[in-house]
Amino acid sequence: MMLSRLRLYAPWFSDCRLMAAVVAAAAVIAALALRADTVSAQQTPLHLNPVIEKLAAGTPVFGILTSDLSRENARASGRLDTDYVFIDMEHSPLNMDSLANFVAAMSDKAYTLKTGNAQPRSALIARFPPYASDNAGWVVKQALDIGVMGIVFNTVNTKEQALAAVKHMRYPPWQGRPNTHKEPIGMRGWSPTGAVWAWGIDGEEYRRRADVWPLNPEGDLLASMIIETKEGVDNVDEVPGVSILSAAAGGDLSSSYGVPRDSPEVEAGMQRILKACLANNVICSITAFGKADIDRRLKEGWMMIRTRSGGPND
Repeated sequence: MMLSRLRLYAPWFSDCRLMAAVVAAAAVIAALALRADTVSAQQTPLHLNPVIEKLAAGTPVFGILTSDLSRENARASGRLDTDYVFIDMEHSPLNMDSLANFVAAMSDKAYTLKTGNAQPRSALIARFPPYASDNAGWVVKQALDIGVMGIVFNTVNTKEQALAAVKHMRYPPWQGRPNTHKEPIGMRGWSPTGAVWAWGIDGEEYRRRADVWPLNPEGDLLASMIIETKEGVDNVDEVPGVSILSAAAGGDLSSSYGVPRDSPEVEAGMQRILKACLANNVICSITAFGKADIDRRLKEGWMMIRTRSGGPND
């Protein structure tokens, strides 16, 4: 359009070199406009956590579990076509240095350049040795400050345990942000240097995003509660303010009932967890292997599926 207009006005120019310069300038302006359109199309998404972005849109998510914190595994995991990577340190050594190195090595700059924003290909969530009843907030604080996007809490049995878990993940309320004032009120200490580096955003943007979704619709952190005892199943309708309720693979649930994993009692417990999720609009997670099993669980209403495991334990 701009070039056509210039040609209409060509008689006005007595110097051909001036005409050439104007045409060249127009080409530069057009190129800048195209670049601006491209940048506009690559704006930061509503959620940096890819799991939350999909779940908020009603799309199921799939992930893997690993306890291998090597740099090589981090790089390989970072390029898998999966929505999340579940780091298991409940049944392997608690090593925060290795977790920090894994977070750093999993970052794929080629993917960042391709997408044009800071959202990673997969969200990194982690599980640690303490039970929810241990109230080990220091583990949560250190893991979040390293830069993980979700915490998986073991053996959540009561409403009080779930409330404490969510509190440890949230910062105290912030003026002008009403979603941060919702109960349970946060108590996380402020020092997100590692997380800011891992997420690729500044401190204030991290403060805005580092809250539990969907309690805070703007949040990018996942609070996942594993229900793995009969007591937890009996109290499952009372678990508040969480992102995910998980039946995991049923190993500990099996132990709690004192029956093999494939027993009807274990499946009935899982179905009760699912029923509570559907009734309370909470995401429900389970382990499933093979297409038939995955299809069955999706049809039932499970939205977060762990499809592979790094080991036989859960």
